[in-house]
Amino acid sequence: MSLFEPAIFGQLKEAAKAEEAKGLKIIDLSLGSPDLPPHELLRNHMAEKSKNPDAYGYTLTGTKEFNEAVARYYKRVNKVDIDPDTEVLLTMGSQEGLVHLPIAFCDPGDIVLTTNPAYVAYMAGIHLAGAKAHYIPLNKERGYLPDLSAIPEEMAKHAKLMILNLPGNPVPAMPSLEYFTEVVEFAKTYNIIVLHDAAYSEFYFDGKGPISFLNAPGAKDVGIEINSLSKSFSLAGARVAYIVGNSEMIQIMKQLKSNLDYGIFEPIQSTAALALDHSEIITDHLRKTFAERHRVMTKGLENIGWEFAPSTGGMFVWAKYPFAIDSVSFAFQAIKQAGVVMVPGTSFGSEGEGYVRIALVQEKERLQEAIERLHKLKC
Repeated sequence: MSLFEPAIFGQLKEAAKAEEAKGLKIIDLSLGSPDLPPHELLRNHMAEKSKNPDAYGYTLTGTKEFNEAVARYYKRVNKVDIDPDTEVLLTMGSQEGLVHLPIAFCDPGDIVLTTNPAYVAYMAGIHLAGAKAHYIPLNKERGYLPDLSAIPEEMAKHAKLMILNLPGNPVPAMPSLEYFTEVVEFAKTYNIIVLHDAAYSEFYFDGKGPISFLNAPGAKDVGIEINSLSKSFSLAGARVAYIVGNSEMIQIMKQLKSNLDYGIFEPIQSTAALALDHSEIITDHLRKTFAERHRVMTKGLENIGWEFAPSTGGMFVWAKYPFAIDSVSFAFQAIKQAGVVMVPGTSFGSEGEGYVRIALVQEKERLQEAIERLHKLKC
């Protein structure tokens, strides 16, 4: 347990509550939980399915309905063929899958390639497996894409697993087919398993559409992709996600998960299948909303002299504040002085010092108000 520090989100919430009790109105831009409700179609479907008295047994694994919907979604949206019987695995949200996956593929002491900063669940999984992380630099000149050429060859030879996240959290770097092709070639050269976290794949603002890691030639030979319905379909509390890709890796994960849980509530799986089958209708509104919020926030930060990582997608802004103060202290000062809650950059790794992650989970008017408050900060 010494490897698992308490998540800072609880501490931020407590600080916000304390200021709120004093009369300060809080603008919470910390947790990446969508503020948009699920589409009415999904809410009604879940409600009706939950009335069925036979719906409350164990499902054990992904239902046929769910797995086939995942396969249809990948074929329609990503132009990737997925076998619903052998290349799909249901998980209880992507966090559960991400944290457990290194246990299946890594022995104690094995090397896992990841980034710094990176989503906190990656290190939790690496710790559980007793593995060790080697950090891939995020190259600003390459649009913050992880720089594979900077990985020492000796480290690459000993690595078992590489974890990527594009568009990223906290740094919303955008992938390209060329980059994913480079990843596949690297993984084949050094016999490395690739896990791509595609939780934000529907958050693109330039009209080009999502890019799946599995679009790259040979991707299924070396890896798998995990995707969640939490963000794209506003089903965060329902805890439903899936892993797709290499059938052998999927089978190994199925073996692990058969010892961990008994599946997900059938009405949730059915609702998730419905969401995937109507993704274009649902995610179009999502993109329009978050594209506008992204524009408001980045323009506002630019106007008050902050820097940020440019992006054409994702649901976060990775921002560098103009004060000589550590990121944790700054985050709590921002709550106390301005009532704006952001996550300190070092929560995602040591390279996050001097940055905060801003979640675009408020209406644009509230984002504009947050910018005005931040402009008055004195640190």
